[in-house]
Amino acid sequence: MSNKLPVLSTPPGDVTKSKDLLAYYLAQVRKYPLLSAEEEKVFALQFQETGDRQAAERLVTANLRLVIKIAFQYHRQWANVLDLIQEGNVGLVEALTRYDPYREVRFSSYAQYWIRAMILRFLLDNFRMVRLGSTRAGRKLFFQLQKERDRIVEEGLSPSPKLLADRLGVTEKEVNAVDQHLRAAALSLDASTSDADNGRPLSEVVPEATPQNPELQTAKSELGALINQKLNTFAETLADDRERAIWDLRMRASDPLSLSALGKQYSVSKERIRQVEERIKKRLKLFLEKELGDEIDFEFQIDR
Repeated sequence: MSNKLPVLSTPPGDVTKSKDLLAYYLAQVRKYPLLSAEEEKVFALQFQETGDRQAAERLVTANLRLVIKIAFQYHRQWANVLDLIQEGNVGLVEALTRYDPYREVRFSSYAQYWIRAMILRFLLDNFRMVRLGSTRAGRKLFFQLQKERDRIVEEGLSPSPKLLADRLGVTEKEVNAVDQHLRAAALSLDASTSDADNGRPLSEVVPEATPQNPELQTAKSELGALINQKLNTFAETLADDRERAIWDLRMRASDPLSLSALGKQYSVSKERIRQVEERIKKRLKLFLEKELGDEIDFEFQIDR
C-alpha cells in the first residue's frame, strides 16, 4: 500500500488561509466514524490477508482524529499544525503497513508510535536544517563528526570537543550541539499504550529496532535525541546549587551518587535529598508534558 491517504472533498474556493484550511480539515475528519476494537481487528485482518483497500481506508480515516490530537501536542515547536498533521498522517499509513492484527494490541495504540515518530523526525530535520545546515561548517560537522572522532581515537588521542573543533574548523559549542543529536543518549522511554491494551509499554508493542528495520531505529534515535535536548533545556531552569548537584551527580550521572553521599556533601539527611529529587522529578514531568505531550511517560531509574 502506498503512503497515500483517502482524498477528502475539495475545500470551497474561499478557503485559502491556513486557519480556514485547518477548520475545514477538522470538520471533514469528524465525518469519519470511529471503530471499536473488534471492528479494527476485522478490517486489519481483511487488509493483511487480501489487501482490501476499503478496509485499509476505514482503519486510516477512523484514526485521523488521533493524528490531529498528537499533532497539536507539538504545536509549540511548529507554527503550522497542518504540516504536523501531514507528517502524522504519513506515520499513520506506515503503521498500517506494519501492523500485526494477531498481536494483542489495538491498531490505534500501535499507530500512536509511528504518528509521533514521523512528527518528531520532521521537527528534528527542520531543527538540523536551521541550526546546522545554515553554514558550510555546520553541514561538514554533522556528517564528519563521528569519522573524525574515530580517527582521533586511532591516533591514540582523546577526542575532546576542543580537539574535534580544531580539526573540523568549528567551535566547541557546535561540536557539543551536534554530538548531543548523534549520541541520542540512552533514556528510559516507556510510553504506555491505552488501558484497552492493559497499559503495555510501547517497547512490547512496537517491532524491535533491528538492522532490517532502519526506519524504526532512526525514529527511536531521533526521539531520544529530542528528549536529550529537552533535558538540557530543563537543567538550565535549576538555579539552586543543591538541585543542580542532584541533577548532575545523581539523576543524569552514569554512576550516580547515593542519597547518603549527597546528604553528607550538603550536611542534610538522605531523606531531604530524596525529597528534593522527587520535587525535581515532578517539575521535569510537567516540563516534558508541556514540551512533548502528555502521552510520553518519562521516568528516571536510579538504583542507589
